[in-house]
Amino acid sequence: MARKIVLTSGKGGVGKTTICANLGVRLANLGFRVVLIDVDIGLNNLDVVMGVENKVLFDLADVIKAKCRVKQALIQDSRYPSLYILPSAHTDAGERISGENVKNVVDLLDSNFDYILIDCPAGVDAGFHRAVFSANEALVIVTPHISSIRDADKVLSILSSYNLFSTGIVVNRVRGDLLLSGDMISVEKISELLGTSIVGVIPEDDEVSTLSSLGAFSLNSAGTRAFSLLAENVHNGTKKVYDCTLKYRGFIGTLRRNIKKRV
Repeated sequence: MARKIVLTSGKGGVGKTTICANLGVRLANLGFRVVLIDVDIGLNNLDVVMGVENKVLFDLADVIKAKCRVKQALIQDSRYPSLYILPSAHTDAGERISGENVKNVVDLLDSNFDYILIDCPAGVDAGFHRAVFSANEALVIVTPHISSIRDADKVLSILSSYNLFSTGIVVNRVRGDLLLSGDMISVEKISELLGTSIVGVIPEDDEVSTLSSLGAFSLNSAGTRAFSLLAENVHNGTKKVYDCTLKYRGFIGTLRRNIKKRV
């Protein structure tokens, strides 16, 4: 049976889809069978982040409407053979698709994969519940900003009404230089405010952002190492998080921090 993990945030623009894609890549790189399902109907872009938008023939709505079999809608990643993407509908109105519809598709995939990662739309309306309905675990994506933390708190409150096995936080876009100068709220404080454990910490990384917009993935960057730790934590239940401050410590690190201030 697959582990079904929904990635949600409440607030839009926190990097949820990028994290879903990179986590999928890291899990597949560890040898697991992974499928990414885009449930952000109408505003979907997981296929773009994964670089498969030109390969889409069928989508989630087509499977639900029985226009195709689920295997026909799956797109195999050319770089990671054990990684698949099920794209979302571009034009169908979300209200035509229910949580039960999505769950039926997830159940069809259950026996063929180790991980099913569900990319949830922003907000806490019907689209949110449609995505969460099929999951048994949740990762809440949050950035070190008050508005994001506040929205994450609302999401965690709603998630508590679901029968989930586990819920964790992934803190994204963390700047080590600002942490050391005290100008950014710490990861530990975010965990304390939300009352939820940290599963991963992802640094602000221009290379990850740039490559994601092109449907590509780095194999040697700070973000990549952080995503690898996130994948290990998700699978093993460990709590090893990336230290975003490391490269800003010591003499060289202080120079980097000073340069950052002036840029």
